[in-house]
Amino acid sequence: MKTAILIDGGFFLRRYKFIRGFERTDEPEIVAKNLVSYCFRHIQKVNRYRSRYGLPPTELYRIFYYDAKPFDGDSQKPISGRSFSFKNTDQYKFRNRLFTTLKQQRKIALRLGFLKNSSRLWTINERHTKPLLNGTIQLSDLTDDDLKYPLNQKAVDMKVGLDIATLAFKERVDQIILIAGDSDFVPAAKFARKEGVDFILDPMMNNIDPSLHEHIDGLMSIKNMSRRDNSSETDR
Repeated sequence: MKTAILIDGGFFLRRYKFIRGFERTDEPEIVAKNLVSYCFRHIQKVNRYRSRYGLPPTELYRIFYYDAKPFDGDSQKPISGRSFSFKNTDQYKFRNRLFTTLKQQRKIALRLGFLKNSSRLWTINERHTKPLLNGTIQLSDLTDDDLKYPLNQKAVDMKVGLDIATLAFKERVDQIILIAGDSDFVPAAKFARKEGVDFILDPMMNNIDPSLHEHIDGLMSIKNMSRRDNSSETDR
């Protein structure tokens, strides 16, 4: 038996700090190693379950990591007029170091999409909308920090769906564990299950819509990476 683990990278990084044993201040190299450890904890969990019922163990087929390449464009701050390069941001540097380290890890395949701003316009942060409308603040009160450059992730969801379909149709794996938090995966999950693949969702302790339960074969999260015991995992 073989198990593939698919990871929504943006979701994993957002939920990373909620896993006991992981720190929000971890450097990219530590995050990459923790990600691999987290996946192997899933394999251990599955094998404990299979051993309990006298079933042969599973082995890791591959870890697929999906994310968008950090945006490297330049722009100009609308209020101050200062030039701005996204290559100088902490997020850009973090993502690049993370991807470089993940490429060096065994059993990992990176599937990278891209970020795009179609309008090339900056927008006002949502938290300022209501104060502006009710007159609590004025446009003249805003600074560059109150604006954002909206970027849309492209091609990532498509890559997830294609990989799930390929793994299932070509019978590469018997089980897929998806680490994600939204319902975009449902059509691909349905296809995989029809092909006989056991489909497990890990929302990393995040709540999911109850309707998703009918589209998966199980729900499993690892909540504690600081020690190895049964209390570090939850099945729901």
